[in-house]
Amino acid sequence: MDNFRLIYRILKILEKAMELEEFDKNLISAESLDVPFPLWCRIMKMMVDNGYVTGVEVWNAFDCNYPKAALVRPEITLKGLEYLNENTFMKKIANIGKGIKESVPGL
Repeated sequence: MDNFRLIYRILKILEKAMELEEFDKNLISAESLDVPFPLWCRIMKMMVDNGYVTGVEVWNAFDCNYPKAALVRPEITLKGLEYLNENTFMKKIANIGKGIKESVPGL
């Protein structure tokens, strides 16, 4: 799975979880997303470091060469919502451009 799609998918799940009283954090686990645990940990670290999510503990472990991550009470942040909004907007623009190119001969 493309890393950007994985990030988008996690953020989208967390956005929908804002409406829920309780969130099943297993929905964004490595197993549920069908990605290797080291990749999942690195992605979660990036999202924490960039301020897209909170409620994730990240630490460097002595027993492996990648950061470890654990879900405590994951939530999307305002910056994460902005990321989703910008990517949705860019996809719409790309689809409009693609439609114009297909309908106008010679472009």
